Amino acid sequence: MKREIFPIVGILLVCILIGCGKYAEESDVKDQAQNAMSSVAMAQDFQPFGVYLDKGSGQNHFIPSGWMGDSLDVQLSDKSLENPHSGRTCIKIVYTPQASGGSRWVGIYWQSTANNWGNQKGGYDLTGAKKLTFWARGNKGGERIEEFKLGGISGDFPDTDIAGIGPVILTPEWKEYTIDLGGKDLSYINGGFCWSTNLDVNPQGCTFYLDDIVYE
Repeated sequence: MKREIFPIVGILLVCILIGCGKYAEESDVKDQAQNAMSSVAMAQDFQPFGVYLDKGSGQNHFIPSGWMGDSLDVQLSDKSLENPHSGRTCIKIVYTPQASGGSRWVGIYWQSTANNWGNQKGGYDLTGAKKLTFWARGNKGGERIEEFKLGGISGDFPDTDIAGIGPVILTPEWKEYTIDLGGKDLSYINGGFCWSTNLDVNPQGCTFYLDDIVYE
């Protein structure tokens, strides 16, 4: 009798293992399907998420605190009344190239929280956003911005992705620009918006304006 029990027990164990494996596979498939449905739902439910709309707007997110390069050569006002694209105000940036820090380039990151270079937790989950749109114009036209981008901050709490466009030659009229976010992992974005330029492409300096920076 004992000799007959072992084969039967072995068969039962095999059946149980096969059943468990099949259940695990089915569970994985269900989990993947649920995750996919969740991602689709988040994409469909995503609402416009502003970086800057107007001075003091409750829909503004991120802070222009990440000054880079020759930061003393840059002035920024987020309450300029000089022909905003919409609303009452826009962002005015003046670059006077003196290479005060020896870098010969400048840039500013909009961060969450202020001065967060990945050393602390902050940022937003922007999953579902398909693009980042913004409006820009030059004071005279011909101003060259090497890059507009989002993400890319590293550190202990790094951004999950990066995307950008550039170089961009500005016109004196407002023009809308788009950064495509298709296929990007936006589950943690601390560097919500950034621009950079340099002395070589703007030897006389440049003044330009930004407005209506929005994730959509």
